[in-house]
Amino acid sequence: MKPLKTVARRGAMITAAAASALILASCSAGQVTQTSSQVAAVDGASADSEDGTVAVRDVTIHVTDKGETGVKFTAINQDNSDATHTLKSVTIDGKPVTIKGETAIKSNCTLVADVPSEMKKLVEPKGACVTHVTTSTENPGFAFGGTKEVVFTFDNATVTTSATISTPVLESGMVDRETGAEKHHH
Repeated sequence: MKPLKTVARRGAMITAAAASALILASCSAGQVTQTSSQVAAVDGASADSEDGTVAVRDVTIHVTDKGETGVKFTAINQDNSDATHTLKSVTIDGKPVTIKGETAIKSNCTLVADVPSEMKKLVEPKGACVTHVTTSTENPGFAFGGTKEVVFTFDNATVTTSATISTPVLESGMVDRETGAEKHHH
């Protein structure tokens, strides 16, 4: 009987942890706060080239409610030799992604990408070594929460990762939720 109790107790702890995570997440949703302009707490996938010269971070397949589809990512040139590397192509499950913008990445610089509607919200930092591009692709019916293989082909390396399919985070204050006085979840 003892092992059964342990399993049941562990299951209850996981459920409580998951429930409190959901409650905590819903507390700040829709609030105008200092953190309202920050990105989601869940990062996308990350991967490095075999030789470590290029890396991709926060790789997510974005599908907006208007059907706009693309890949959100940050590509980093971490080559110590001062070489400029160029992102040649991106594919999702073997299908090409259209990239608009300059994809050459100077040494110690980054390339930030997302669907056009999300990139419009960002301002390219002046003086920083950051370049913005937009990505778009046909949506064959991606399932939210699922994952697909994303392949980044650079001039010097190929980086493959499995990325989650998600919808961009809603801007704070953009969604009204009904709340009842008797149902306060904080």
